[in-house]
Amino acid sequence: MKTVGIIGGIGPESTIEYYRQIIDAYRARQNHPSSPSIIINSIDINKLLAWMRADDLGAVVDYLLDEIQRLARAGADFGALAANTPHIVFDQLRRRSPIPLLSIVEAVCDEARTRKLKRVALFGTRFTMQARFYSDVFSKMGITIALPQEDEQAYIHEIYINELLNNVFRPETRDRLTDIVDRMKARDNIEAVILGGTELPLLLRDPQHNGIPLLDTTKIHVNRIVAELVA
Repeated sequence: MKTVGIIGGIGPESTIEYYRQIIDAYRARQNHPSSPSIIINSIDINKLLAWMRADDLGAVVDYLLDEIQRLARAGADFGALAANTPHIVFDQLRRRSPIPLLSIVEAVCDEARTRKLKRVALFGTRFTMQARFYSDVFSKMGITIALPQEDEQAYIHEIYINELLNNVFRPETRDRLTDIVDRMKARDNIEAVILGGTELPLLLRDPQHNGIPLLDTTKIHVNRIVAELVA
């Protein structure tokens, strides 16, 4: 049996969701109440956020690479980052990692291609929305990433950092986010929304809003991880 190594803690609530979903999806595939081999390395999100605010991506790479190496020493056959934002340095990590890494962005892109989507919105932290790691992958497949307006991005980032990462999920926040979905549907002709932060599906739990699919990046990534576990 293969062992997956998860870089978690970024944030804690979504790491718990990864653990639950991997087990459930694995059992469903195996049609048996067995459990997969999982190693979780829960790291300090505050360090990552501080380095990202300072635009010190070299420190982010060094920190994450050290933690991935710990997973490898613990026996992981492959790894995954249980978050979207750290994928800003995914290419650098993949080149230097001692174990293969499964990209959440590539998994979501494959899902969008399967759905024949051509224009999708991206919600997440400011770091995720303003970086190019989503658009670089999606543009190669002819899919356009549409971003919320600046004030909408500021709101999404603020509630992500101050509410969702602190396990605060408010109905009024959900309503404001779905209002942004509605505005982008009318304004930007989006066909779906990427929930590009693994805490967002904990708040926006429905698979769609007003006919617009909400792509759960946690679930999509988990399916890719489980496929590798049973391969």
